[in-house]
This record gives sequence, structure tokens and C-alpha cells, in this order.
Amino acid sequence: MSYSADWPRTVVFAMCGSFCTFETVLPQVTRLRARGWEVLPLMSYSAATLDTRFGRAADWKRQLEDLTGHQPMEDLRQAEPLGPRRMASALVIAPCTGTTLALLAQGISSTPVTLAAKSLLRGGRPVVVGVSTNDGLSGSVTALAALLQRKNYYFVPFGQDDSFKKPCSLKADFTQLPDTLEAALRGVQLQPILL
Repeated sequence: MSYSADWPRTVVFAMCGSFCTFETVLPQVTRLRARGWEVLPLMSYSAATLDTRFGRAADWKRQLEDLTGHQPMEDLRQAEPLGPRRMASALVIAPCTGTTLALLAQGISSTPVTLAAKSLLRGGRPVVVGVSTNDGLSGSVTALAALLQRKNYYFVPFGQDDSFKKPCSLKADFTQLPDTLEAALRGVQLQPILL
């Protein structure tokens, strides 16, 4: 599989509720735009509705809209047509929580993010995962392992973000997200995947 001119140079950028990484992830939207990508933002239910110590949901939505020029999608009806209508060439999930990893691994499409993945995968489009979860080497490890073996899933290189204080926690190097996306569109996993 490789990028084809009959698909738009558009990517869906889905954010899940790893709120502590939003500040690190959002600059990657700007970098994708600088590379000529149209970015359609999508937020998980948690990311779109919960105010946390890391910021208010309304402020994150506004920031995403300012960066992309599009109001973030937040529900199943908006996510479902992304693949069948060829609205995007790929899906980026960043940050991707352990919950979303588990749903994807089990094929459960009950959230906007997981339904977007199903919608793009049905046409053989890549799903780029930027993992950020405190239980990546414990409770979420089986879901992570399942997706690492699955066709059309590609991972932003990741490693332990604090091996002493949080030994089970995994976090992607989000600065490698644009290169991971470009590689995924050629059917290639960016290496090294483990940092």
C-alpha cells in the first residue's frame, strides 16, 4: 500500500484523554499543516468534554479549531463516513490511551475514535498510533502487542517516559509523528519503533 493521488492529502487527527500530553501533541498538527496536510480534528468523548488540571475541554477544542480551520468532530455520526467517502488518507490517534488501545485490539467501535479507525481501515488506510498510557507495560500490554501485529497499524516510536517513577508507563516521541505518517502511507513502519 502507498499513498495514491485519488485519496486527498488529508489526515484525521484524533485526540484521546491523555490530557497531560496535549501540549506536546498539538504542535504536531502545525507541523503536519506545514507539510501540506489538511487536518480534520476528532476528539474522544473524554477529550471533548472533561475539564482537567491540564486545561478546559472548550479551550482545547478552540485551539484545535484554530490550528486546523475545522471544528473538531465529537460523535459517531461524524466519524463513520470518513473512510467510505474517502475524506482522509489516514488516521492519526495521538495521544492514544490504554482504553483506546484495548478497544481497537478487540475491534470495538463504540467511540468516535475507534469508529474512525474502523472506517479508514475498511478501505485499507493506515492508522498511526501515538501511545500515551501509564499501564503500557502492564494492563495495556496485550492490546499493544495485538495491534503491533495487525495490518495497517503503525506506531509513532515510543518508550518508557519515566522508568523509575512510572515503570509501566509508555509514551510516544510525538516529534516523530509526521515522519511516521509519511512512512505509513508507503506501508512502512518508522524505525526504530522502541526508544
